[in-house]
Amino acid sequence: MVENKTPIIIGCDHAAYPLKEKIKEFLSDYGIDVEDAGTFSEESVNYTDFGIKVASSVSKGYFEKGILLCGTGLGMSMVANRFSHVRAALCNDVFSVAMSRKHNDSNILVLGGRVIGEALAIELVKTWLETPFEGGRHQKRLDNFDRIEGV
Repeated sequence: MVENKTPIIIGCDHAAYPLKEKIKEFLSDYGIDVEDAGTFSEESVNYTDFGIKVASSVSKGYFEKGILLCGTGLGMSMVANRFSHVRAALCNDVFSVAMSRKHNDSNILVLGGRVIGEALAIELVKTWLETPFEGGRHQKRLDNFDRIEGV
């Protein structure tokens, strides 16, 4: 069980809307407040609009963590990683999710709504929430991220 239950911001495009709703329900049951940045239906939208809302909010420190979903997760991960201090990880398996936290301190989890099913998505979110960052030598590597900004 995760100790720090700070609110999470979540966003998706139309392709992942049903999965986003299931994840929101899981987070609520898990005791985590969720800020929903949209979209709010399966009507076609531009994924970038919602990726920008979530990644910007994490980048500016309004939220410690966020979750983004689109059809494959590829577009959302590309958008999110354009923002300073965002470490968005597109993950489709439990090992990758755990390592994204342990070694990379990911602060946005990206999932593909057309790639994974509901049960796996919930397991990935749970693992992401419960896995701590190991720090140490991994922090030194993350410090290099900040040196890249503006290059």
